Amino acid sequence: MTSLDTFRIILIGCGATFVMDVWLILLKRFGVQTLNFAFIGRWFGHLFRGRFMHASINKAPPIPNELLLGWFVHYAVGIAFAGVLVTLVGVTWLREPTWVPAVLVGVCTVAAPFFIMQPAMGSGIAGAKTPAPMKGRLRSVANHAVFGLGLYLSAWLIAWFLR
Repeated sequence: MTSLDTFRIILIGCGATFVMDVWLILLKRFGVQTLNFAFIGRWFGHLFRGRFMHASINKAPPIPNELLLGWFVHYAVGIAFAGVLVTLVGVTWLREPTWVPAVLVGVCTVAAPFFIMQPAMGSGIAGAKTPAPMKGRLRSVANHAVFGLGLYLSAWLIAWFLR
């Protein structure tokens, strides 16, 4: 893997995360509750204080700059997931991206919130402790499918631009 490949992965991860963010903004405009990135920052900040699990992240003490930290973590995870995609399908995908592996990997990334973030923030596995778990699960799967589409669109745009 070359440094250009690494740079492409970073751009693809940021682009896919941005596509997901636009999707979340649209949902919010239609009255759909979306992610609170401050809580992601709060959870991540508490990791450095030795705390992984919370009964309820909204009751945990705030962390300085938690919203900014949450956005940083959000984009860093998007880049990491782009790296996972390229690791699974190979670097040639960067030059000739196809949508199926991108969307499949995007949908599979829903495992992170279901089995790590939501339980650690006090929502239970796959949001089982929330008021409407199935609604939240479907929304999460849709959000991550959009992320997967963003992986493909970003990779396609970068490949087109670098030709």
